[in-house]
Amino acid sequence: MSKIPEELRYLDTHEWVRVEGDKAYVGITDYAQDQLGDVVFVELPEEGEEFEQKDSIAVVESVKAAADIYAPISGTVLAVNEALEDNPELVNEDPYGEGWMFTLSIDNEEELEEMLTAEGYKKVLEEEA
Repeated sequence: MSKIPEELRYLDTHEWVRVEGDKAYVGITDYAQDQLGDVVFVELPEEGEEFEQKDSIAVVESVKAAADIYAPISGTVLAVNEALEDNPELVNEDPYGEGWMFTLSIDNEEELEEMLTAEGYKKVLEEEA
């Protein structure tokens, strides 16, 4: 079973959000990186770009496929994880830690409330299995 940290929020498209103060860290779930296989490239958004919830915001390429990453909430890109440029495999090795992708401002708190809890995300995975 994939790791699903309780403190995070999730989208059914396999992105996660960790809120720290007024910013949201975003990455893909353990399940998503496992499905993709070895990640070889991550195309990240530009700092300062604004996105609406569910916009395509980044792309992850693996040896098997390329996958769009969607903005879990509306906001402005505050920072990107530049370590992924040289070490995209961090997404596989530590998807909830060193493999984070970018941070967003939190423009609408309600969008966070609408996201899946760990329990809700587990149900999504059970339905996909």
